Amino acid sequence: MRRVMMIAGLMLCALAGCTKTADTPPRQPNILLVVLDDVGFNDLSLAGSEIPTPNLDALAAQGVLLTSFHTAPNCSPTRAMLLSGTDNHIAGLGNMAEELAPNQSGQPGYEGHLNFRVAALPEVLQDAGYRTYLTGKWHLGLTEETSPAARGFERSFALLQGGAGAFDNMLPIVGPGKAMYRRDGALLESLPEGFYSTEFYTDEMIRYIDGGRDSGQPFFAYLAYTAPHWPLQAPQASIARHRGAYDDGYDALRERRLQALKSRGLVPADVDAFPRFPAQPSWDALSAEEQQIAARTMEVYAAMVDDVDRHLGRLIAHLKAIGEYDNTFIFFMSDNGPEAHELEVGWDPLAAWVAACCNNTLDNIGKADSYVWYGPNWGQSGNTPLRLYKGYTAQGGVRVPAIAHYPAAFAGGGRSDAVLSVMDVMPTILDVAGVTPPEERFRGREVVAMQGRSLLPMLRGEVASPHPQDYSIGWELFGKRALRQGDWKIIYRPDHPLYEAVPAPIENGRWQLYNLADDPRELIDLSESHPDKLTHMIGLWDDYAERNGVILPDAASGY
Repeated sequence: MRRVMMIAGLMLCALAGCTKTADTPPRQPNILLVVLDDVGFNDLSLAGSEIPTPNLDALAAQGVLLTSFHTAPNCSPTRAMLLSGTDNHIAGLGNMAEELAPNQSGQPGYEGHLNFRVAALPEVLQDAGYRTYLTGKWHLGLTEETSPAARGFERSFALLQGGAGAFDNMLPIVGPGKAMYRRDGALLESLPEGFYSTEFYTDEMIRYIDGGRDSGQPFFAYLAYTAPHWPLQAPQASIARHRGAYDDGYDALRERRLQALKSRGLVPADVDAFPRFPAQPSWDALSAEEQQIAARTMEVYAAMVDDVDRHLGRLIAHLKAIGEYDNTFIFFMSDNGPEAHELEVGWDPLAAWVAACCNNTLDNIGKADSYVWYGPNWGQSGNTPLRLYKGYTAQGGVRVPAIAHYPAAFAGGGRSDAVLSVMDVMPTILDVAGVTPPEERFRGREVVAMQGRSLLPMLRGEVASPHPQDYSIGWELFGKRALRQGDWKIIYRPDHPLYEAVPAPIENGRWQLYNLADDPRELIDLSESHPDKLTHMIGLWDDYAERNGVILPDAASGY
């Protein structure tokens, strides 16, 4: 392994134009992996959003923008795939721990935490000589035995659950009680005074990086921001920067975002917006008070995205100041599409908690004792023209922004429309680091092989895609299913009384077939006109399910 690492280090050093003496070994690159929580592709200003994200824009301008990068529909399954390089049904999050159905509980691949059938990315990098750091969201195990400290992170400050308030009162996602945090494995009873998640996670990561500099070892920094996950909260000064930006409403936002995407060539010029859901009112149908509340909520969401970019910019500036920026491979992504459910519908404990915990009057929205989310109209408008959002296997749930940046190894200013998966990230990082992936056994246990492939040859311009022409991606979560191969995609959404009403072309309880090249909105069902293609695609999904041990739930919450 060490020989492979040295050869890779020499290659990357030559690409970077660095100089060495006979006594100076080549340096392995640092790795910075940045994950946002529930942000949509259209939320970044590089896609034409009104939310300023200049630091992410700069990374894309100097790196490669990945326009067809796919995740799981929800957070913990995506994170399991990210840190294992394999499917979530193998890595332990076949379903979210909070949503396990009776027939899934206790089954292989449904442990509810990142299981030990996989070699976790931080473990592999740690064994290869990396300092390994995590700040932010973990969501891959609540116990000490399944904590970041137990899976290869030397230093960590982690929110264990799926979400929490952004401030120091430890507001839990559902109460009563406190949100759960661990510092280097130990549970915390309180947070530092003045804690604001986006700022603190950035500061803590800078402290970790500085603390390991004297070792001379490269670092793997996993910065997993919890923004803009609900409850939507941000400092008042951050919210004020967006005051009035959304007073004309979500219908106007939908049209602005769509035109901006068209002007940048990110969607076809003739595509229409995804239609408003049948049960949802137009902006003009809201009362003046409802409009004020809705606009303020979107202002907070924008502030959270804006703040992530500002604080990430501080980290990037710090890396430049200490001379580590040019030797750092940066990969940025969101964990899934935006959250746009009406969360209180059918989730009685959440509705009761919000009523008991918090003050959601207009002037208090965004503060530490408020608890709001922005709902289907902002979410669908901000995600236009994609269909649906987080929790769904439609493109709005699984197609997310992603950027790869490392001018030492590949040229910037590029864009790739290749169909990619979050499972490709771990192989890419190991390839950049010159680390051989584990085979069959790792740290004394049997492990499965990664399914993803390194993006590095594609990023260098050597190939158009890391995957063969017949490559397909399968999904299943909460019984919702899909499979994509090239431009073709099939989607199956089961029946459930809590599912929101959707446009008439979308039907529950049967497979539907779409051609994304002609129909990026996934609204024109081609199953009747292309029955052979539908049969072929269903066969691919059946094979995917068998290979990955998919167990369809015998009960679902309706999320």
